[in-house]
Amino acid sequence: MIQFADFLTYAAVGAAAQLVDGALGMAYGVTSAGMLMSLGMPPAMASASVHYTETFTCGASGLSHLWAGNVRRKLFMALVVTGVIGALIGSLLLVHLPARWIRIVLTPYLLLIGIFLLLRTLRSNVPHRTDVPPGTTPLGFVAGFLDAIGGGGWSAVTVTTLVARGMEPRRVIGSVHLAKCVVSLVASISFLLTLGTGKLSVIAGLIAGGVIAAPVGALLVRRIPPRVTTLLAGLTVLALGVNNAIALMR
Repeated sequence: MIQFADFLTYAAVGAAAQLVDGALGMAYGVTSAGMLMSLGMPPAMASASVHYTETFTCGASGLSHLWAGNVRRKLFMALVVTGVIGALIGSLLLVHLPARWIRIVLTPYLLLIGIFLLLRTLRSNVPHRTDVPPGTTPLGFVAGFLDAIGGGGWSAVTVTTLVARGMEPRRVIGSVHLAKCVVSLVASISFLLTLGTGKLSVIAGLIAGGVIAAPVGALLVRRIPPRVTTLLAGLTVLALGVNNAIALMR
């Protein structure tokens, strides 16, 4: 049974998270999962709820990016297959593993890549590479695995790595979002078979808010200058890393 008050609350959260995610290419899963866990939801169910939602929101966002011309087919294909495999393995392991260890693995990476991106914005006339960087395929596997285990992190890992390696931010963000739709679908099916549907008010609210906000995020990333996008992405990743470090010290 869907509670209307809960639905409106999570719709607002879903819209805000998707707006940030669509513009910067990250933070939806981490923000949503963090919020759900702070309300007392177990990590596995929080991750499941976020992935149920992202199947729809990332579908809307990915198609919006495709329509806006932000998707590179080769990059999408390089990420999606191994991303699906990683997400499937991660979702199956999550039921049996504690969530704390993923923060230990992910936190140093987030802090370092955030600093790297901020330093990159200080360079002038940085050319964008047009090829798909070597190592993108295994990157998809790692990102899919971490995303399923931690309830988020696909975009934080893929977007920051690919932008740091010189790819154009809007192309990276669009391709990553379209691939994320497929990865979330596979993870959702796995979670559905092992954990069930979860709380419908949470899922419905996040889906409604996210789907409504997705086209706006796609248009924003097309209009924001690449250097500004990189700066905002670096600040976002640093904030996620600091948040994880604080959580580990508690």
